[in-house]
Amino acid sequence: MRGRGKPPGAPLPQREGVDPVRVRLPEDPEGVWGSVGEHLVARFGAAIGAGRVAAMLDAGRFVGADGRAVRGEEPYTAGRCLWFHRDFAAEEPVPFPVGVVHHDERIVVADKPHFLATTPRGRHITETAVARLRRELGLPTLQPAHRLDRLTAGLVLFVVRPRERGAYQTLFRDRLVRKEYEAVAPYDPGVALPRTVRSRIVKERGVLAAREEPGEANSESRVELVERRGALGRYRLLPATGRTHQLRAHMNALGVPIVHDPLYPVVEPEGAAEDFTRPLQLLARVLEFTDPVGGEPRRFESGLRLSAWPEG
Repeated sequence: MRGRGKPPGAPLPQREGVDPVRVRLPEDPEGVWGSVGEHLVARFGAAIGAGRVAAMLDAGRFVGADGRAVRGEEPYTAGRCLWFHRDFAAEEPVPFPVGVVHHDERIVVADKPHFLATTPRGRHITETAVARLRRELGLPTLQPAHRLDRLTAGLVLFVVRPRERGAYQTLFRDRLVRKEYEAVAPYDPGVALPRTVRSRIVKERGVLAAREEPGEANSESRVELVERRGALGRYRLLPATGRTHQLRAHMNALGVPIVHDPLYPVVEPEGAAEDFTRPLQLLARVLEFTDPVGGEPRRFESGLRLSAWPEG
């Protein structure tokens, strides 16, 4: 198989803090596509309609590596890269700011609010932490080193210079970052804490909730009760692994699901408008690591607080 190498840089600027989409024309050994337009219609026509693809070509919205508009009748060339900006659907604004806990020449540590996705995905494109920060800080190359669930608030590490992103991503991949979360959930005197929860978590694409199943554990969380107020407790959660929805699934398995969780223990119907007054009571409170570029110890703490546990 022919090596692809590093993809070329995008010839289009960002729009609203969002990168253009890159399309690489695949191999076509049977010669199915005679032109670029035929391939693009086959690739995107089912999603947006053949007429819309043709209109985008006529408007010059697909460009090549040289920045020139691509015509639909151009001969098909496998391996060629094209770029275009998707149409942004209207998004409901998340009415909370993205706080900045720390900003230097290498990293930005942000306090992401509840309901805001970290990166563009699905129906959340411009209303994402990375798009907002690129616009607000004037940092078009900003990229996250990891992700935080949309419904979870708290610390997210972003990297300023693309060449250093891999070093920070490796910290998370190799579990060299100490992460501490805070949650508000029911208090149950029958749940003995502190304890370490280990289980096998499976998250299928297209299925909202993860599930635990028999088998070798692939997730581990330390759960500690910090304090109690009546029927509620404030918990410190220390994940040793980073499976999707891990902390939410583990708290649910203990019988103390996190307050305002729309998936655990019961998946709420989709399609309802966001209720910004009922955020998931889960906060990424602390990030701690040795900087892979400068070598200095780093520790950051969120300035956010969970609404179900007001100070006082």
